[in-house]
Amino acid sequence: MTQDRLRILIVSYRDLKHPEQGGAEVIIHEVYRRMRAKGHEVTFLTCRFPGGSDRDEIDGMPIHRIGNLYDFNFRTSAYIKKEFAGKIDVVVEDLNKLPFYTPRFTDLPVLVNIPHLFGTTVFQQAAFPLATYVFLQEKLIPSVYGNCEFQVLSESTRGDLEKRGIPPKQLHVVKTGIDHDYYRPAERNGTQPGPILLYLGRLKKYKCIEFPIDILPSLAKKHPDVEYWIAGEGDYRDALAARAREKGVSDRVKLLGYVEGKEKKDLLDRTRVLCYTSPKEGWGLSVIEANAVGVPCVASNSPGLCEAVRDGETGYLVPHGDLPALERRIDDFLSDPELWEQFSKRGMEWADEFHWDKMTDQTEALLRLAITRHRKA
Repeated sequence: MTQDRLRILIVSYRDLKHPEQGGAEVIIHEVYRRMRAKGHEVTFLTCRFPGGSDRDEIDGMPIHRIGNLYDFNFRTSAYIKKEFAGKIDVVVEDLNKLPFYTPRFTDLPVLVNIPHLFGTTVFQQAAFPLATYVFLQEKLIPSVYGNCEFQVLSESTRGDLEKRGIPPKQLHVVKTGIDHDYYRPAERNGTQPGPILLYLGRLKKYKCIEFPIDILPSLAKKHPDVEYWIAGEGDYRDALAARAREKGVSDRVKLLGYVEGKEKKDLLDRTRVLCYTSPKEGWGLSVIEANAVGVPCVASNSPGLCEAVRDGETGYLVPHGDLPALERRIDDFLSDPELWEQFSKRGMEWADEFHWDKMTDQTEALLRLAITRHRKA
């Protein structure tokens, strides 16, 4: 390591090309491609996926892929010792699934990046044996990572880690950024989007994406053209299609698959209300992107989302699972053009506070702090 240049290894289950990548992967990629642009050397170690090559490169950052979803965390130790001994200065562990226990098998400084912890919500996403395993693994975090620095996206996650025993001085909240050159308000010429509800993200059971489906029959009585667009991929897709059939609203629910780039921006431009009804999120990157375009959000009042949405200003928060409240707040935006305009304007102002370059600078400072404290330990 030179005085200024760092050699960084990021250990994460998914990279940006993984078919199930989500907001967490976008965030870490955007930050570290900027780190590379500042002169640092950045390498990713991620798990394999069908159709992906073992060696790859994205935005000039090498990608090493090994193992699979079920054995990746067991294979990282030997691979890092074999391939990266003497070649890296600091490890970034993206603790977004199971822990890799990097402090146990390397004497390098480790910065732990945590979008959010599952806690009991893992039992809504995985079968009992696997859910129990993940739940118990999370309980080991304080004993394994107790001397590491932690980078988190929200005060909710910070508080969760503090309750688990991580010293407050090692917990650092770094807000995400967005691409302001890309996420800009559409030219509406005095018009507003139609009655379109949108979800953007991975299709997982625990995210409760079906809640807006459940209220569509009632909303349609007042708003005959209302539709719910679901953009993303995941193992809950078939269940969502079945739910739409069960509720008699298959013609109003569009499962669009994975979208990115211009297609994603076009969807936001046509959206009236963004909907997030998960019981827990690390943050809400798509909430801020939607706000930047001028789209308000109705979301569950849950960890992460309760910080991304400014209740009564950029959107509304409702008690998780309270479908009448969810319907009422969505109806407010569909029925009241002036209210929608007010929230749209405030959302754009809120989104202007989030910048990738700022997040990158703060992350770089944390990496250097992790190195300094590791030397003194």
